[in-house]
Amino acid sequence: MKREGNSNSGKRLLIIGGGAAGVFCAVNAARQVPGLEVIVAEKTTKLLSKVKVSGGGRCNVTHDCREIGEMVKRYPRGERFLKKAFHYFFTTDTIEWFQERGVALKTEPDGRMFPVTNSSQTIIDCLLNEATKYGVRFLMSRSVEKIETSSEGFSVSFSNSEVIHADFVCIACGGFPKLSQFDWIKALGHTIQEPVPSLFTFNLPGNPITELMGISIEKAKVKIAGSKLADEGPLLITHWGLSGPAILKLSAWGARELASKNWNFTAIVNWLPEYNDNSLRDAIGELRFSIASQKISNKNPFGLPARLWEYILKLSGIKEEWRWADLPSAEQNKLIKNITGWEAVVKGKTTFKDEFVTAGGVTLSEVDPNTMMSKIVPNLYFAGEILDVDGVTGGFNFQNAWTSGAVAASNLKI
Repeated sequence: MKREGNSNSGKRLLIIGGGAAGVFCAVNAARQVPGLEVIVAEKTTKLLSKVKVSGGGRCNVTHDCREIGEMVKRYPRGERFLKKAFHYFFTTDTIEWFQERGVALKTEPDGRMFPVTNSSQTIIDCLLNEATKYGVRFLMSRSVEKIETSSEGFSVSFSNSEVIHADFVCIACGGFPKLSQFDWIKALGHTIQEPVPSLFTFNLPGNPITELMGISIEKAKVKIAGSKLADEGPLLITHWGLSGPAILKLSAWGARELASKNWNFTAIVNWLPEYNDNSLRDAIGELRFSIASQKISNKNPFGLPARLWEYILKLSGIKEEWRWADLPSAEQNKLIKNITGWEAVVKGKTTFKDEFVTAGGVTLSEVDPNTMMSKIVPNLYFAGEILDVDGVTGGFNFQNAWTSGAVAASNLKI
């Protein structure tokens, strides 16, 4: 990382995007290069809007993973790119950076890290205080239309007819849902991996399981029929379908494949992933002797939520008065299938809260992961989700933002 104290006179860095990556790049560049003029141009009227809503308003800052090799496995796109970048600024650096500024982070059992205040405003205040301290300027409601390059640097034209000249430009405006929205970046010579949604939930219109909304399963395995896509973890039944970490991870890893299916496919759920057909058949066989006289509906021996157990029994044609000893083979087979291979037709997706993430963006082979500088346009940098990098839920996308922002800030060719 670049040492603090490097002097600079009359140079300007323009950062496009006032989200996590852009603001982090701004405050680090302003601190590390005294005299550098740092301007952040944000297209909306709000800074750090994703930081505000992340983690239900608590801000999932990063993930408690201290090994780079393990961390990069959480990125469906960008693994090799981040493996290099993380050597310059990693989770441990994020924790230390905020700690040095009076923001302590805590780790939850699943590895997600939040400020101990449980408030995203703590992170926002920290970043904006740092921006004030080092004289970062913010320009709001500035939507970029064109970036032109010359021997003297960059001329950035905005939709309000304003033109800003800069020696360095860092594009950190987040992802776009439509390919056409990248045209101003393509005009610089960069190629774009087509954007598709990631981190979405599965819609099951008309499926009666939605009546069980609010039920969560600690661990389920979900597969996509006709593909190799599978993942497991906590699963949540909602009023529109299926959500929870297992679904969100699957949507991230399968972002392109599921988009190619127009989000119409069959999901197969194993509610008890420690069992397969054969082992569950054996377990039920033992139950027919050990608790033979008990009603199946009264005794849930597998630890599933009671309402889900009732739903599965009804779906399998098992009558309320039947005892384990009475269970006919046909209904037993249905029960096994509905536990280890319940199928649901998915028709469409729903964005997960306000944490919309896109897979796609600037092609990684065109950006140096050691500096975040374009290999095509000197002194042009990229940070955050505008790159073809995205992680699963759990603090991984923010870590990409902190890392890429910090690396770009530390490698301005002054």
